[in-house]
Amino acid sequence: MTRRRWIADTWTDDSATVTGTQASHLARVLRVRVGQEFDIVAGGIARRGVVDLASADCVRFRLLETIASEAALPLTCLLSVFKFDRYEWAVEKLTELGVAVIIPIVAQRTEKHLAQAAATRVERWRRIAREATQQARRTDVPEITDPVRLESIASPAPGALRLLLSEVEEDRTLWSALASHATPAAQIAIGPIGGWTEAELQWFDRNQWLPVSLGPRILRAETAAIATASVLAAWMESHRAATGDSAS
Repeated sequence: MTRRRWIADTWTDDSATVTGTQASHLARVLRVRVGQEFDIVAGGIARRGVVDLASADCVRFRLLETIASEAALPLTCLLSVFKFDRYEWAVEKLTELGVAVIIPIVAQRTEKHLAQAAATRVERWRRIAREATQQARRTDVPEITDPVRLESIASPAPGALRLLLSEVEEDRTLWSALASHATPAAQIAIGPIGGWTEAELQWFDRNQWLPVSLGPRILRAETAAIATASVLAAWMESHRAATGDSAS
């Protein structure tokens, strides 16, 4: 039977604790008992943990052997801010797919009220990512940065593939771009409702982003993000399998 996974709030070399809502859920919903076993992520490392103290405020685990697990995919998603309920769903699913970094982008066509409220939503997005990390049995919570404008984005590592999802691209598909590229690291950019402005497209061009298409159908932003990340995840996992680079 697969053990539930929890991310420790504090830890030492041989023990870890969860507090707050996590401890409350363990105590009140799961009715945790001393001696039960769970998987515990402490400092980015998954280990088997045995409960040795349980209360509604704090659950402490004795840490045992390390559990083999997968590292995050070297994938960064520049995700333009859009309607928050859909954005939260996209954050959850991108986390489940193994994305390492999500950068909320305040684009020129981002709705004004969403742009103004985005900064106050970041902590909620990070909580959603943390919960999705546990559900997906990841060992690392994806980094979600504060919302930024495109011009604030730093250049990626040399060799990283930069993919701009474009509804007007007709010649280059996502798959053809991947087939001609050997480096298993990528950034993807998903635009806002209404698309990128001409000035933003010029920024992407100057910074050597590659426009790609997902096909003839027009997708919602969250659908495009998940579809692209899914293809990239499969591509990266196949590269890991071929090179034997799978352990975290």
